[in-house]
Amino acid sequence: MPVGTRATVKTLSPRDLLEADAGIILANAYHLYFRPGADVVAAMGGLHKFMGWDRPILTDSGGFQVFSLGGEGGTAKVTADGVSFKSHYDGSSHFFTPESAIRLQEELGADIIMCFDECVPAGAERGYLEESVRRTADWAARCHAAHTREDQLLMGIVQGGIDLELRRESVSRTLELDFGGYAIGGLSVGEERPATLETMQFTAALLPRERPRYFMGLGDPAGIVDAIAAGIDMFDCVLPTREARNARAYTSAGRLNLRNAVHTRDDSPLDPECGCYCCRTFSRAYLRHLLTQKEILGLHLLSLHNVTFLLDLARRARKAILEGRFSEFRAVAPDTN
Repeated sequence: MPVGTRATVKTLSPRDLLEADAGIILANAYHLYFRPGADVVAAMGGLHKFMGWDRPILTDSGGFQVFSLGGEGGTAKVTADGVSFKSHYDGSSHFFTPESAIRLQEELGADIIMCFDECVPAGAERGYLEESVRRTADWAARCHAAHTREDQLLMGIVQGGIDLELRRESVSRTLELDFGGYAIGGLSVGEERPATLETMQFTAALLPRERPRYFMGLGDPAGIVDAIAAGIDMFDCVLPTREARNARAYTSAGRLNLRNAVHTRDDSPLDPECGCYCCRTFSRAYLRHLLTQKEILGLHLLSLHNVTFLLDLARRARKAILEGRFSEFRAVAPDTN
């Protein structure tokens, strides 16, 4: 799911995303709460009308941002009721509860919404992890009770760090609430990649196959293929557009840095195997020129390519699964190093 943090995927229009055939995009409830405000979005007809996107939208609950942004300087204070924190925009004080997070997402009007959870950073002590798992489960029950819109799918979130015993406990308590889908949260937050993969594989195997399984915050090609192999159905990350802003592109031959001088006179397309507008039309030399001169068009074209590349990777993985050759597909999937 391409990430449209502030109701826009950076540098890309809805028309670009339709051309790339994005089936769903993600927007960020925390940021929209502050700018322009959920009341403004609702008054404009909801997120779909506001941003000119008529395909599905998923909003997160704002939980991760409360702890990662509101947590700067130790401003996030957690209690059983919710979290108090200071806005990273202007320093004003705010309080999020499971109930307010659901009201916020219902007002925004997304198709899929997420429970409010506590995302604990890598390296947290086990005692705190235990508290956060139980608090997340309690908050999930409150989110479930507060959810009123039948036209929105509410997903539960599993926490527990890389502690497999706590992951099992979190799965068990979350499954009791019978959500429409389940997300694996609290990974890719600083732990080593092997631990991420082990925890993802362990947790995904405990979740029901007939419900969507969502890994939150995963967006590199190799990671996506590993996640699909583990049974994950959905993933999102800001990485493809962030990589573009740093002149890096995913290709079938690996990741390229377009600032490297080797591309100065390279007339070849960015990726001969990609059919996006960028690869059909422009040379690596031209893209390097745009990026070194900080031209906005360069950010647009590279973002369009990276997002298209990942969407196509997921489509090809799905096709390989249906044709019974996913193992072969995985063996030759592109790396990102």
